[in-house]
Amino acid sequence: MKQGFLDKLIERIRLVPPHEISQYLQDLARDRGFLETIFNSLLEGIIVTDPQGRVIYLNRASCEFFGLQGPENIGKVLSAVVPGLSLDFITQANEVASRDLEVFYPEHRFLNFYVAPLMSDESENFIRTLAGRAIILRDITSTRRQAEEALASERSSVATLLASEVAHEIGNPLNSLTIHLQLLERRLSKLPKEQREELQHSLSVATNEVTRLDQIITQFLKAMRPLPLQLKMEELNSVILEVLSFLKQEIENRNIELELALEKIFLPLLLDRDQFKQALYNIIRNSFQAMKESGTLRVLTGRDETHLWVSIGDTGGGISSDKFDKIFQPYFTTKTDGNGLGLLVVQRVVRAHGGEIMLESAEGKGLVFTIRLPRPDRRVRFLPGKEDK
Repeated sequence: MKQGFLDKLIERIRLVPPHEISQYLQDLARDRGFLETIFNSLLEGIIVTDPQGRVIYLNRASCEFFGLQGPENIGKVLSAVVPGLSLDFITQANEVASRDLEVFYPEHRFLNFYVAPLMSDESENFIRTLAGRAIILRDITSTRRQAEEALASERSSVATLLASEVAHEIGNPLNSLTIHLQLLERRLSKLPKEQREELQHSLSVATNEVTRLDQIITQFLKAMRPLPLQLKMEELNSVILEVLSFLKQEIENRNIELELALEKIFLPLLLDRDQFKQALYNIIRNSFQAMKESGTLRVLTGRDETHLWVSIGDTGGGISSDKFDKIFQPYFTTKTDGNGLGLLVVQRVVRAHGGEIMLESAEGKGLVFTIRLPRPDRRVRFLPGKEDK
């Protein structure tokens, strides 16, 4: 087996003057420190493993990606350092591989995971052997979300055009049906009581179904073609309490316990009161349906330096993480009687207000929606710079 530089140095250390040994060690320490400074300044994450998959180095970015403390993970197997992350899919020592990762902690993000072998020439007969692997992690969250938003926008444009055409084609026959049902009701009132009672039920069913269909079309159009915002200075707590008051009877009928923790300081912001109430109504109704009978509905409000927020949580079944990206898509629903448009309306209303909506869930442990809206008194903010990290 050929000897490496350190092996040769140790073998000859008795022949080297003490001051030269000191200089060698200083040079090694300086070179290592220089390389670590370079690696820690990279935006890409770097992880180096030995041939057995044990971690021998992590840079600062890789620790931030996975919420790790560097030194305590040295010497551990990669899958123990980051659960779910392993190199088992690599079958050959010299194989180069690339995969995309979805990371849920400490932040929801997407990473490109690139693995390259580190080969050694220091073997008999000059046969190259695996000395370890270098893993390079690149944050592709922004690129991926931009692509998803572009695709969603394209789908939305097509759906909006289709919605207008379909609503127009269905609306005209519905109007005609409504008029003729009204005429039938007038004629029915002139019939003898026995004949009237026989036909009244059928007429009522038909009228109710036409009304329901009209409501579905109206909701569909609101989802596809949101109205322009009518912004006024409103108080967030007041809007929330108004929605809860409207739903009070249903809360009591379902045996749901309401927990309120509203910010005591006045929370004014620019809102389209009616549209924002509709968004809150849709979320709270979703929470009711997730809990079915009994449970706890938690409503909290608060503020930070740049945003006001409202958080709505339930104790229902929650959803699995693979459905997070689908929950706001048109017609996606986990309910047997849902139309999949309610949360699409919520997302559009929140975005129209310049806000963002976040989702937290653990399957079997409930769901929490948090809406963050920009404070009117904070128009700009400094993003964290390198000196703040």
